[in-house]
Amino acid sequence: MASPQLQRTFPEVLQDIIGNFEQIIRSEFRLAKTELREEAAKAVRPGTTAALGLLIGLYGAAFLLLAAVYGLATLMATWLAALFVGAILAIIGLILLASGVAGLKHLDPTPDKTIRSLEENAQWAKDQIK
Repeated sequence: MASPQLQRTFPEVLQDIIGNFEQIIRSEFRLAKTELREEAAKAVRPGTTAALGLLIGLYGAAFLLLAAVYGLATLMATWLAALFVGAILAIIGLILLASGVAGLKHLDPTPDKTIRSLEENAQWAKDQIK
């Protein structure tokens, strides 16, 4: 007596393979979403801390710059002191902007685990069809 597995027709086997492949693809999408959520969750706390630091730093910097303008105003015209401080700030801002853009180029948002898993699944599907 032959086992039920040997009595299956080629279209049935092919339909099972396609069904399994669809399940694998759905699982891969869930994995990719989970990976992206995990990375986003890791960024929340440091992002919040950085934003708070930036806000407080901006207030502090504003008062320091105001003090610098008032200090320079004792040596030169007030408008010239403000112009001087503004020019220095513009130069520093451009340097920081260039540095930040360079740092952003190193980010890799690619879900590597998902890609590797998809490649493995594609190879598995090819092997099943042979």
